[in-house]
Amino acid sequence: MDPELADRLAAELGAEPVELTELDGGMIGSVSRVDLDDGRTVVAKVGDTPLDVEAFMLRYLAEESDLPVPDVSYADPELLVLSYVDGESAFPPAAERDAAEHLCRLHDVSADAFGFPRDTLTGPVRQPNPWTDSWTEFFGEHRLRHVADLAVERGALSASLRERVGAVVDDLDSLLTEPERPSLIHGDVWTTNLLARDGEIRAFLDPACHYAHPEVELAYVDWTDTFDDAFFTRYRESRGIESGFFERRRFVYRLYPLLVHVHLFDGRYPTELAETLERLGY
Repeated sequence: MDPELADRLAAELGAEPVELTELDGGMIGSVSRVDLDDGRTVVAKVGDTPLDVEAFMLRYLAEESDLPVPDVSYADPELLVLSYVDGESAFPPAAERDAAEHLCRLHDVSADAFGFPRDTLTGPVRQPNPWTDSWTEFFGEHRLRHVADLAVERGALSASLRERVGAVVDDLDSLLTEPERPSLIHGDVWTTNLLARDGEIRAFLDPACHYAHPEVELAYVDWTDTFDDAFFTRYRESRGIESGFFERRRFVYRLYPLLVHVHLFDGRYPTELAETLERLGY
């Protein structure tokens, strides 16, 4: 056990760590299950990305919705301590339907504009969230253009692909629809960010939340193949999915996570981005 981490946990939690088990930490830092001498079990995350941002989002979701998220025991930019949730990232149809019901209720939480009380993160990438009246303006300027510019600056996105993304942004008013009202979304719903047990979702982890069109959440679930027909059928029954989403709009929304992955990883993602743009006619 890292002595420095053990000392910090003891100081902040008032109990001595007795066992530490490393967990899958995803993209940000390292994550460990920590058993304390007072009988509690927590999860400790350490890393260079400001972890107090994640804490803010988890607390916001806990206060503003009934989405199951871990409790925040302690947070600063370098250390985040959460309640331990037992579960696994495997989703039978019952769990898919339960996830759909949770997200339907989350998407019913609304605000007066698109954005969030503060800028957030998706992985290590900053998400600017200025309050914006138009969804197409918000998604175009503060998602697509923002991360495309980051990818160009890093040398991961070619000028020609950047130009094609810009053409999509210019046409978003005709490609997307404005929702009746902004919806609170989790923002990063995919396999490793959910824990299930006995057909129920026990926790949604690692949010990248903001107020958005709920279709952007559904499009990310679709792109990551997190859930299958049981999820989308239940969501449609409970909240509805407008026509044209599966045929076209999901591919517009897919551009954002593709640009994030181009920026972070390169690899196959520039090709997939180009293919998606071509599918949209750009």
